[in-house]
Amino acid sequence: MTGPHPSAEAAASRRALSAYVHVPFCAVRCGYCDFNTYTATELGGGGSQREYPAHAMAEMDLVARDDAAAGYAYDALDTVFFGGGTPTLLPAGDLVAMLAHLDSLVPLAPGAEVTTEANPDSVTRDSLRILADGGITRVSFGMQSAVRSVLATLDRTHDPERVPQAVAWAREAGLQVSLDLIYGTPGETLEDVGISVRAALACEPDHVSAYSLIIEGNTAMARHLRRGEIAEPDPDDMADKYELVDDLLGAAGFSWYEVSNWARGEKLRCRHNLAYWRGADWWGIGPGAHRHRDGLRAWNVKHPSRYAARLAAGELPVQESETLTDTDRALERILLGLRIADGLPVEAVDPARRDAIAVHVERGHLDADAAAAGRLVLTRPGRLLADAVVRDLTP
Repeated sequence: MTGPHPSAEAAASRRALSAYVHVPFCAVRCGYCDFNTYTATELGGGGSQREYPAHAMAEMDLVARDDAAAGYAYDALDTVFFGGGTPTLLPAGDLVAMLAHLDSLVPLAPGAEVTTEANPDSVTRDSLRILADGGITRVSFGMQSAVRSVLATLDRTHDPERVPQAVAWAREAGLQVSLDLIYGTPGETLEDVGISVRAALACEPDHVSAYSLIIEGNTAMARHLRRGEIAEPDPDDMADKYELVDDLLGAAGFSWYEVSNWARGEKLRCRHNLAYWRGADWWGIGPGAHRHRDGLRAWNVKHPSRYAARLAAGELPVQESETLTDTDRALERILLGLRIADGLPVEAVDPARRDAIAVHVERGHLDADAAAAGRLVLTRPGRLLADAVVRDLTP
């Protein structure tokens, strides 16, 4: 990862950092998934699950060296996120070792948020205890649905009755818990969505993410769609399901803080994802992972074997990089900032596009009181049309 040296001001000021570690292995590839994941335990060419932690730690060393060469220094790691894939397919001790290696390069801040994604059937009471004792503070379980037929359509293999057990083990270990839901699966009814949200709430999580199903082009589900075996998601149906999710979570004391995320209180928001939405710097470790440093963005080669080969040669496994222009940064600030409940200042919008603010206030997409106070915050109808609002506010 190369790029211009920072300005004198940027170099003089130390800053916080986040880190994302991509673990690209899954037991089964879900039909809707378009992530960079692999189901084989041994991929050849050094791309195995067993070898992966050493490769990830080698990349951490190279990224730290690259930052230092470019004049960047970081005070602390505020957040770490192990994503995938299914990070908990690796032994818990491997995740702890990778976290410890990160901590040796950039110290974890006091109270740092450290999350791992997990499937309900990829953890045990003992593995969660090892994670908690090793510095993990939070686990995000891929629940997706509590309805067996919906899970089957999504190719999810876990038993929905396993979710409360996994949550109980996580609680016992002292971990915060987030549950991920997907709504809009072909054949899923509004009643099914209600069953899933109520089942999630019965587990008493700290945080819930609920994402609308998007059928990506290069997935098994997209092939089913092209063959006419499933129906295209209906936007009105998706909107009804989103509103039901929001109603049920709101009634249970959860507040939205990003279009697809709700928490029981401000302290239980996912700080790692907020770092992305606020344009912070982060390391992206692992095959296909993206990183960002002061407007310089880079992404790694995708296949674990190619990733391993680059590291074996002592090279950063970067596939490509780009430097964001001022225009790019301004656009991203609106695109990401408008998605969160904090919103963004009116000044972030180009003066030539500010007439659209009044239009969207009148249509009920932007909160009128917040706009009058100089801040743009989406209403619930606005959340459903966030992309359209962003489009009207950007050149």
